[in-house]
Amino acid sequence: MSTPKELRYSEEHEWVKTEDNLVRVGITHFAQAELGDIVFVELPEVGATVQVNEPFGSVESVKTVSELYAPISGKVVEVNEELNDNPEFVNESPYEQAWMIVLEPSDASEVDKLMNADDYKKMINED
Repeated sequence: MSTPKELRYSEEHEWVKTEDNLVRVGITHFAQAELGDIVFVELPEVGATVQVNEPFGSVESVKTVSELYAPISGKVVEVNEELNDNPEFVNESPYEQAWMIVLEPSDASEVDKLMNADDYKKMINED
């Protein structure tokens, strides 16, 4: 199970990649494996504001519907529209093609509170 070292991770299984003053967000390999085949992704509109640990969208799999939780607070500046037509990207490429939103953080220090790859691996291995 891949857990890229350069990313940060939330307890709700979202990953965060810092890109200059923006943050790219998606769900982890572990999360997509637990959910099964993803058939639909619901994401916020560009311009929406998200709050840390609050839902910002959802993913629907053949098994269930799961909410997506914002790993940090901020303004949505980009949404991965490709997931509308290709929700299977979440299963096939959770860290590359299946990023979900790009945020302009309202408090960049929130990223530092997220887990590194080693801590995230410890958490999922304890479950």
